[in-house]
Amino acid sequence: MGKASYKKLTGSQNLRQRLVLAALASTPVLIEDIRAEETWPGLRPHEVSFLRLLEKVSDDCVVEINETGTKLKFKPGIVMGGRNLVHDCGLSRAIGYFLEPLIVLGLFAKKPLTITLKGITNDPKDPSVDTFRSTTLPMLKHFGVPSEGLDLKIQSRGSAPQGGGEVFLSIPIVQSLTAVNWTDEGMVKRIRGVTFSTRVSTQFENTMVYAARGIFNLLLPDVHIFTDHRSGAQAGLSPGYGISLVAETTSGCCISADTAISYSRGEETVELEDEEKKDLMPPEDVGVKMANVLLGEIEQGGVVDSTHQGLLFLLCALCPQDVSKVRVGKLSPYGIETLRNIKDFLGVKFVIKPDPSTGTVILKCVGSGLRNLSRRIS
Repeated sequence: MGKASYKKLTGSQNLRQRLVLAALASTPVLIEDIRAEETWPGLRPHEVSFLRLLEKVSDDCVVEINETGTKLKFKPGIVMGGRNLVHDCGLSRAIGYFLEPLIVLGLFAKKPLTITLKGITNDPKDPSVDTFRSTTLPMLKHFGVPSEGLDLKIQSRGSAPQGGGEVFLSIPIVQSLTAVNWTDEGMVKRIRGVTFSTRVSTQFENTMVYAARGIFNLLLPDVHIFTDHRSGAQAGLSPGYGISLVAETTSGCCISADTAISYSRGEETVELEDEEKKDLMPPEDVGVKMANVLLGEIEQGGVVDSTHQGLLFLLCALCPQDVSKVRVGKLSPYGIETLRNIKDFLGVKFVIKPDPSTGTVILKCVGSGLRNLSRRIS
């Protein structure tokens, strides 16, 4: 075997996605200048935790980090999957940060993946575990992922800054995905949602539900928002509350919006320490705000919301060598970065066509034809 040639990249942006694409394309990468100019240079705790997670689900994967953490060598191995794995995600990012890449890798693993992730289940930065359950997993079914063995259970909730949450994820394996022609977003037929509260009064949830319903019921009758109050060991270690809303359309699309309110982690930056002293947003305002955010997402059009654009493009690029066509609203910065990374690693280019009549964008691509070679054909 000759010496592996490393693909050279710089900077810390989209590190997680670059590593996932490197693993899927079996491309060794060398990433330099990771936050080299910042006060705290190098990899952040959640990025190191993500690398450890990659090692856990892969065989023969090599990770080398220099002393300052500003240079990373990653040589992907075979994604093995595996049963009853456990990973502590730490407290610098929520479990949502780890779920998206894990889901994509799990589909192309050698064996089905079942894993328990521990940490923060809901925070304002990453999609909440509720959104993954109500929106992300159903989205996979459009690409031919079987519902059997696709599951996400919330064992206990954990708000920032102390976490204490736990979720159980199981992902089936596929031979290959199915190309999609998914351009009809349909009309919204119902709204579903869930509010959660940990270590605060249950009244917080009722207030959020009442406030959100007050807006939705002016528009459609079928609105149902569940409450999920946890106490004792299931409530994690910090007080917090939040809401996750999903609009289901007549054509089977799910558009979501979510947020969580809790005290911030004091150590990240000086700004956050000032925030700590502020009062938390009242539950009524949270309900109203998220209802409006969801309506904004629906107004943009498209078959997924702006949070899910990156994942949608990635799944299209991993499809067989067939044309996939999807419609999204305004391209999000994360969506644009994803398109660049896909071109970089998989060589898949998207044709992007604005549709002025609806203000949406139609994207077409021919998939890279990724097949799960390690899976036995039954």
